[in-house]
Amino acid sequence: MKAIDPALLKILCCPETHQTVSEADAALVADLNDRIEKGSLKNRAGKPVSEKLGGGLLRQDRQVVYPVRNCIPIMLIEEAIPLA
Repeated sequence: MKAIDPALLKILCCPETHQTVSEADAALVADLNDRIEKGSLKNRAGKPVSEKLGGGLLRQDRQVVYPVRNCIPIMLIEEAIPLA
């Protein structure tokens, strides 16, 4: 899992709430990838997440993770993964 460029991370925020985001730790990403493999993880749009994550950006309130794929943060509300 490659780190997100710190300059980019500084300007990114949740498009829904405008809260800051930080990189999700490896344990959280591994847990989400395990749930993806089992077919039990859905995004905010209610669609199953089928592609494993290369990382994630965790919203400040720790309720949502935005997926990172091929080192590109996917900052779309409907692609967000709710943690609750």
